[in-house]
Amino acid sequence: MTLTVRPAGPGDAADVCALLNAVDVIEIGRPDTDLGTVESDLGAPDIDLATDSWLAFEDGRLVAYALVWADSGPGRVDGDHYVLPGHDEAATLLLERMETRAREITGGKGTLKLQLNVEPTLDLALLAGRGYRTVRRFQVMTRTLSASADRPPAAPAGLTLRHCGDDEADRRRAHALVEETFAAHFGHVYRPYETWLDHVEGRRLDWSLVWIASLPEEGDVAVLLTRDDRTSMAWVSHLGVRGDLRGRGIGGFLLRHGFATYAGRGRDTLGLGVDTLNETGALALYEAHGMVGHYGVDAWELALHSQE
Repeated sequence: MTLTVRPAGPGDAADVCALLNAVDVIEIGRPDTDLGTVESDLGAPDIDLATDSWLAFEDGRLVAYALVWADSGPGRVDGDHYVLPGHDEAATLLLERMETRAREITGGKGTLKLQLNVEPTLDLALLAGRGYRTVRRFQVMTRTLSASADRPPAAPAGLTLRHCGDDEADRRRAHALVEETFAAHFGHVYRPYETWLDHVEGRRLDWSLVWIASLPEEGDVAVLLTRDDRTSMAWVSHLGVRGDLRGRGIGGFLLRHGFATYAGRGRDTLGLGVDTLNETGALALYEAHGMVGHYGVDAWELALHSQE
């Protein structure tokens, strides 16, 4: 067996997508990765593929892929790691490359974070043996949509809703509301507007599917960011309500608005990810509106130490 490793390039997107879907089938029972998502990841402006990506081949067959990026603030590097079962040598080699690069980025004084299926193709003993630890569990939830059942909901008294469209001021308001409503959430790191804009537009956000909710004398109180670029389902990226106005039905209204919007667009499923320990009650809100668990994701963290 010959094991080789090289950086990924834009032309590798289709092969990487095929690998990720092979992993998806094993972990969740169906392919769940779109080519456009992989292309966006490989083309992200803050990633240098020559130093931040790796493909591992065994006898010419792609068996593992990894990527790191550092757009979430000083001292934090995030990473993706995908490997076919039974290829521990390739998995370990890519972990080593990721960790070395993460130390270079942080000066050996930060953390490397991975998110993995709760039952991943990666041998978890490899992670534990290298000092990684689980720090949080997230749940991907879904709900089946129906154009006949999911009609536009009535808004709470006084609440108005507008989508961002091409309005620069509204895009800035959406950013401000995301930062305000998610500031206390686990793992959230503040991004300045321009950095955040690069992040969301790099993932092909359709601004007509972003809404801001307002109340008289309160101003803008909530934000809903959604995506319709996945084959398998529509997706809620952020649903945030100002802390002083939670419990007034705004979050549930925005969720039902999302259901109705995507049912009207012909989608049959909407999904989102939620922190199972979220203190705002988000998990209970989603369950109360018919969303069910699809699969779990564990956040793993490695404390980086300089090896000099």
